[in-house]
Amino acid sequence: MKTILIPTDFSKNSWNAIKYALNFFKNIDCDFYILHVTVISYYADAEVSLVPSDEVIEKTILDQAKTELQKLVKRIKNITQNPNHNFYTISDYNFFIESVKEQIEEKNIDLIVMGTKGASGIKEVIVGSNTGDLITKVKCPVLIIPENASFITPTEIAFPTDYNIFYPPKILNDITDICKMYNSTIRILHIARKDETLTDFQLQNKEFLNIYFMDEKHSFHRVTSKKVENGIQCFIESRNVNMIIMVAKNLNLFQRILFKPTVEEISYHTDIPFLVLHE
Repeated sequence: MKTILIPTDFSKNSWNAIKYALNFFKNIDCDFYILHVTVISYYADAEVSLVPSDEVIEKTILDQAKTELQKLVKRIKNITQNPNHNFYTISDYNFFIESVKEQIEEKNIDLIVMGTKGASGIKEVIVGSNTGDLITKVKCPVLIIPENASFITPTEIAFPTDYNIFYPPKILNDITDICKMYNSTIRILHIARKDETLTDFQLQNKEFLNIYFMDEKHSFHRVTSKKVENGIQCFIESRNVNMIIMVAKNLNLFQRILFKPTVEEISYHTDIPFLVLHE
């Protein structure tokens, strides 16, 4: 039984994430925890903080959220096809990340599925602040579902790496689990500068990956590009990639791909899910 946490703000993109999760795990028994967090906020001057009382929070804010969550679950049950999908709702008044961390510990969450709206302007950041915080501050796998993503069986999975990190078996096992679910092929992708050669350490890591994925369909690819994000774009456009897997430990590579590009530069952000893994 998988335990999946899906934060929602009742928006279109969060509903899209729910639909994707239902399809992705359609043949897997799952407990889905649908979480709505009313984020703590207050206005303060030198002497006064205006914070809602506990009674106001309970009677208005949380009650309203609970009502909306009940409506959402009814909507979910109209489309789910697996009788072994169970749904539980959580309404919380807290800081978003703190609330998520509490649920991960209490419910023993295996995966977070998070919808993201993406950017609407050339200078805006692709991944929203809540999703960005989840990736960098919460030690739990996060499946990021862009607002335009529709579920497609992930037969082709891109795994960008610079081979400078030794990935522990737990990380790689998470990848093979998905490959086994869908008989996927993993495309191990290295973006290199012109005339760049791999160090002995990088070569050892590459060989380790080759051995580890021996029983899975996999291949190695090298794309020459000055910018990692552009190299990935080129690779995605040349193949039928349905998912990208990243490891949060490789923050330099990771941030260059997810946080730096703009809409005009990177189109795959708008429709291809990202699975972000943690040790």
